[in-house]
Amino acid sequence: MIARLRGFYAVLDREDEALARALVSVARVLQVRLKSASAADVVRVARMARRICDEVGAALVINDRVDLALACGADGVHLGQTDLPISAARRLAGERLWIGVSTHDLSQVERAVAAGADYLGFGPVFVTTTKQNPDPVQGLEGLRAAVRAAQSTPVVAIGGITAMQVAKVYAAGATAICAISAVNAARDIVAAGRALGRITP
Repeated sequence: MIARLRGFYAVLDREDEALARALVSVARVLQVRLKSASAADVVRVARMARRICDEVGAALVINDRVDLALACGADGVHLGQTDLPISAARRLAGERLWIGVSTHDLSQVERAVAAGADYLGFGPVFVTTTKQNPDPVQGLEGLRAAVRAAQSTPVVAIGGITAMQVAKVYAAGATAICAISAVNAARDIVAAGRALGRITP
């Protein structure tokens, strides 16, 4: 399953079936990330996303909540630095879920790898407008260092990435690229997502 984590990593940030279908047409992983939604709303949207992912063979990841990921039959959960620790998430989920972790510096990368994360989000690589209080920009050199520290753990590059930077991001060792505003707000969502999935520099 984790082999699907390659190329464009999509994020569904609102209840929009048309958007979900457009995203999974160019991504093999779709994360449901509804930051201000209730648990019931997340599960409803996640079940819609699960159905769409199943139609095309894409994996479904839920942001933050292990319980909701299990409730909707997701393939994975993505944890932030202030969410449930990996060890506790693993006790709840066993091997039923991938566990991904957002990391923003080398010490966080090293801790996540030691704790058994299945994959890492790392960044922001560039300046981002998605978060109100973003972590310090790491740049391409920071991404290279994170990939080295991650060893064989896949790294998803996050933060401010546009089509013009794709080749350099993959050349730095990223397994996948996650971008929300650059794709979800694009006039042509499919073309924007496809551009981020080009792995060959």
